[in-house]
Amino acid sequence: MAPRPADPADQAVVPAHDSGERPHTRVAVDGRRAERWASTMSGHRRSGDAPLRHAHDIPPATLGRTPLHDRRAREDHEAATLAPGATLASGAGTRARPEPPHDLRTCFERDRDRILHRATAFRRLAGKTQVFIFPDDHQRTRLTHALEVAQVATAIAKAVGANVALTEAIALGHDCGHGPGGHASEDAFGPYVEGGYDHAVWGADVVLEPLNLCIETLDGIRNHSWSRPSPSTPEGEIVSWADRIAYVCHDFEDAVLAGIVTPDMLPDLVTDACGTARGAQLSTFIDAMVDTIGAHGEVAMDAPTAEVLAEFRRFNYEHIYMRPASVRQSEAVIAMLRALVEFFADRPNSMPIETGIIDPGSSTSAAGPALRSIAPTGSRPPRQAGGAAAVRAAVTYVAGMTDRYAVRSAVTHLGWDRHAIPAGVDIG
Repeated sequence: MAPRPADPADQAVVPAHDSGERPHTRVAVDGRRAERWASTMSGHRRSGDAPLRHAHDIPPATLGRTPLHDRRAREDHEAATLAPGATLASGAGTRARPEPPHDLRTCFERDRDRILHRATAFRRLAGKTQVFIFPDDHQRTRLTHALEVAQVATAIAKAVGANVALTEAIALGHDCGHGPGGHASEDAFGPYVEGGYDHAVWGADVVLEPLNLCIETLDGIRNHSWSRPSPSTPEGEIVSWADRIAYVCHDFEDAVLAGIVTPDMLPDLVTDACGTARGAQLSTFIDAMVDTIGAHGEVAMDAPTAEVLAEFRRFNYEHIYMRPASVRQSEAVIAMLRALVEFFADRPNSMPIETGIIDPGSSTSAAGPALRSIAPTGSRPPRQAGGAAAVRAAVTYVAGMTDRYAVRSAVTHLGWDRHAIPAGVDIG
């Protein structure tokens, strides 16, 4: 059927944005389409099912009546189907502030959902560096990295009978402690934090603390880095491997697309084992994990494939992470972030009290502890300028910034020379 000719009566006309660069134009908006969209507001009613509303007016496939798969049913299913050493939701779920269990979701499903829906730090990962500051549209950010880690980790967890919900929760939250500018932020904040700044520890103990996550989830986030102690669960160990597998493969792909390296530069050991395409590389390492776990019962990778991954990572370090331009970028990030910490530590009452900080005097409900919203400067106890509390608050504040917001803050508050900001950042 030929498309219906546009009817002028169906169209509303609105002025287009006047940029000053072209004559002012008027753009037609299809009014009939808007009416169709609005007509779905309450869903569709079909004859004979007046109490029901449907998303579509064409009958969909039906599930048939079945008992609800509530929390207890899913916990029973885990006990019956997961591997002997997998972490079961039943008997877990210990939180710093006790909460009653949910009727439908397991404790680890709740953790995953809280990170996705309630953690502003998770959403801000979209504006934080993975490898390239202010990346092009096709390049990874910390957020897309977290999503790819979750995919790799759950692919492994499903195949070997680990707890998928716990694996997802750890993977999605594992990098929430990263500051702006990538790993350089850890060097920047290190002098201000006792024992140094570790994004894994900071993410679990500071950034995600308001979510009141389970101890198993926090442990996996806190210990996902290979330089940290081993996670207490196999799911945490799976995420540790998935993190390395994901970033080694996708950082190389981003560097190829940026023209920094070429596929034929990869060592023969790597290309002979897994090729030059990310899909084949991921499959090689994921399959090796699954086969090794299945054969030995331990979360590990066979030695030959592990050496391929190590050689791949060494290549990335030499040609991507530690190339002169990356080192200069890191030095610029460190200088900028330290200057911001010093600025705000000296003016502690200029920082907002951010939503998500636990109010010790608030009550705790089934939905979790009440949270404080941003309060005006005059409504809180003053912090002593330059004191330990002010410095920690400044680190917390600056570490939570996106790349762009940090640069804007440096330009606005410090009069930072735009030529001294990390290359590639567009602050408008």
